[in-house]
Amino acid sequence: MSRTVNCVVLGVESEGLGRPPYPGDLGLRIFDNVSQTAWQRWLAHQTMLINEYRLTPFEPKARQFLETEMEKYFFGDGSEPPPDYRAEE
Repeated sequence: MSRTVNCVVLGVESEGLGRPPYPGDLGLRIFDNVSQTAWQRWLAHQTMLINEYRLTPFEPKARQFLETEMEKYFFGDGSEPPPDYRAEE
């Protein structure tokens, strides 16, 4: 039987993640409060941030930026794309 969570992003009960997707306390908060669907949406948003800001994810400064954006995305006011970002249609 799959695990369900009350997803903070979707606002409904939904299938939860199988394990914490990120280390530490933030990973545990995500595991307890974020659905698989919301996590997949974050991964797409994170990819856009990496591409638009030309980040190198293994660099500590880039990882800190992405962690901050992840926290905002799930538990804050949301993570915004760059001001000049235009989504492909």
